[in-house]
Amino acid sequence: MSMQEYEKLKELLAKNKKWPMLYMFKFIVPNTDGKVQQVVDLLPKHGTVTYNHTKNLKYVSVTCRVSMKSANAIIEVTSKIAAIEGVMSL
Repeated sequence: MSMQEYEKLKELLAKNKKWPMLYMFKFIVPNTDGKVQQVVDLLPKHGTVTYNHTKNLKYVSVTCRVSMKSANAIIEVTSKIAAIEGVMSL
């Protein structure tokens, strides 16, 4: 994600006046080199993580539903995970 996209996400999240809020992180991760585990390790530990593989097992959709305390906390997690090569943030 670019800085503009992070700023736009932050603006959208800031419109929510009730924190903490339930948030859903979703990433498409190449199923190679332990990248799925890298993503999971960066997700909040108190969240519920689910996986969905593509038919050819080349990619894994990783979804985490979790209560987050602030927009900044969401941006922090998203930016760390998006820095992993090949990971797409949805």
